[in-house]
Amino acid sequence: MSSTTLATFESSLEGVGVELVSTTAERFETALEPHLDAPAVGSPLPFEGVSLPDTVDTDPTVEALEAAKTGVTAAGYGIADYGSVVIQGGPDGEEPVSLYADEHVAVVAASDVLPGMGAAFDRLAADIRDGTGQAIIATGPSATADMGALVKGAHGPIDVTVVALEDR
Repeated sequence: MSSTTLATFESSLEGVGVELVSTTAERFETALEPHLDAPAVGSPLPFEGVSLPDTVDTDPTVEALEAAKTGVTAAGYGIADYGSVVIQGGPDGEEPVSLYADEHVAVVAASDVLPGMGAAFDRLAADIRDGTGQAIIATGPSATADMGALVKGAHGPIDVTVVALEDR
């Protein structure tokens, strides 16, 4: 991933109302803390040396998901041109954690930010062939204008933050 790709990602995220927080594994918990409104739920993060604080419930019940204000998940990769993150499904419940809470915090390795949709589809196709292709491509907060005025949070989070791990 080039610095141009990360700059495009940041610009695209800004365009859809999403803050990008860049950090390292060592500073991760400090960078995450301002974005955690309790109660918070999360799925385990697959990045070496990075884990969620004890205040984040990583084995939430349905009731905990419904009550959560913040959900934290890993993003398998980002798509720079669109400011999208790809939340890969799995046994740790990434999809509900990313959709139930009012705020979603997606954690992605900066090295996994892809330049565009073509590269993302190539990677998703490879994931499907490997049996890990279940994914949500999320771009910004949930919004709909189906019935008139724009409503945020109708089908998912009202606010989204992306945390990019620079040293991955």
